[in-house]
Amino acid sequence: MRTFDLAPLYRATVGFDQIADLMDRVLTDTGTTASYPPYNIEKTADDAYRISIAVAGFSDAELNVEVREQALIVSARKEKDETQRTYLHRGIANRAFERRFHLADHVRVTGASHVNGMLHIDLQREVPEALKPRRIEIGNGETLNGKAVEAKEVN
Repeated sequence: MRTFDLAPLYRATVGFDQIADLMDRVLTDTGTTASYPPYNIEKTADDAYRISIAVAGFSDAELNVEVREQALIVSARKEKDETQRTYLHRGIANRAFERRFHLADHVRVTGASHVNGMLHIDLQREVPEALKPRRIEIGNGETLNGKAVEAKEVN
């Protein structure tokens, strides 16, 4: 497998640490990423997303959804089963897990629901007004008179 040296990127840029860290994380992945539990990420609107995680066998009390340091952390712990069961075939993985999703700037979790064995987490990207594109009116010298020109939002 190829390895890339990101040192020149760190030396030549300022403020792009998150992108460089993300690239470093992806490139150094050993390919042994956890596949449990399975999940989907879907785009539900221009600035809205939904993560759906298959959590069959877990109750609401056993699931935990938390946002910490630009990361969405979904974890589950399984309560001890006091009954002794004899399985002839055990194909349903019902073990504790922790799954992390790194969130981009201005993405926040708007809600979570647990329906029919699926945990749905809704996310919304909310770009602040200061970062949205603005159209600047071009005035002639007579209309400015030393005053600021009003900017209008562009969609």
